[in-house]
Amino acid sequence: MALNAKTLTEKEYFYGHKACAGCGGSLAVRMALKVLGGNSVAAVPACCMSAVAFNYPQLCFGNNAIITPFAATASVLTGIEAGLRAQGISNFQAVGFAGDGGTADIGLQALSGAIDRNDDILYICYDNEAYMNTGIQKSGLTPFGAKTTTTPAGKNIRGNIRPKKNMFEIVAAHDIPYAATASVGNIQDFINKVEKAKNIRGTKFIHIISPCPTGWGIATDKTIEVARDVVEAGLWYLAEYENGKFKLNYKPKEFSPVAGYLKKQARFKHLTEDDINYIEESRDKKWKVLETWI
Repeated sequence: MALNAKTLTEKEYFYGHKACAGCGGSLAVRMALKVLGGNSVAAVPACCMSAVAFNYPQLCFGNNAIITPFAATASVLTGIEAGLRAQGISNFQAVGFAGDGGTADIGLQALSGAIDRNDDILYICYDNEAYMNTGIQKSGLTPFGAKTTTTPAGKNIRGNIRPKKNMFEIVAAHDIPYAATASVGNIQDFINKVEKAKNIRGTKFIHIISPCPTGWGIATDKTIEVARDVVEAGLWYLAEYENGKFKLNYKPKEFSPVAGYLKKQARFKHLTEDDINYIEESRDKKWKVLETWI
C-alpha cells in the first residue's frame, strides 16, 4: 500500500523536541521516521537536531538514536549497520540526519567513504543553508547572496559571493545506488523517496531543503510556503539518481518570480536588481541541463 497522509502511521518517533517554531528540519526528521518506523536506528551529528532532541533526561526520538562527532555521521552509520548485521539482526535501517554544514563541509569525507564502500545506510541531509545551530554562519550550501553572520551584507560585498555546492550531483558522481532531492514543501514526494530508499540495498542519500525561520528571516507559519516557492521559482529541483541515470521528478509549467521568493526572506532583502538578474541567469543555465533529464 502506497504511503500518503491518510495511510502513514499515526505513531510518532520524533516528538517533544525543542526546535524553533516552524523548523523545516524537524519536519523532515519526523516524516522520514514515520516512513522508516521504530526499527530504524538514527545517527545525528552536532547540529540543530541533536541540540533540540537530546535534552537530558528527555530523548525526543521514539527509536534508538545516538549523537555522533560532527564529521562522523556516515562513519557511525557504517558501524551501526555492521554491528547489528554481525548480531544477526536484519530488520532495521541505519539512518543519518545531518545539516548542510555537517554534510557538504565537515562530513563530506566520511560520506564519500561510505558511498565508496556502498554501506547499507540512508543519509538524509536536511538543508537549512547555513550553520544555524551555532549562529547562522555560511556553509557550503549557503546560496549566492544570502546574508549570514560570516557573510554580512554591506556596501562592498552583498552577502555570500559563492554559489551553493551541488551535493546531489557530487554524490551521484560516486555512482551511488540511489540519491534524491526533496523539499519539505512537497511532502508526498519526500515520503515516496524515503520509502523507495528504504527498500534499496547499499548507500542512499536524500537532500531535502528545509527552511529555517530564524536564519532565513521568515514568519514561523511560512516554512511550507517558502519551501514550495523555491521549487516553483526553479531555484531548487526535485530529482533522483538511480541505475546511473538522472531523472527530473517535477518541472514547473512556468517559473514563479525569483524576486518574489527572495524578497520574502530577510537574508535576501539587500539584493539589488542586478543580483536578482544574476540569480535568474544562473537558474536558467542550470535548467538547460535539467531538462535533458526528463
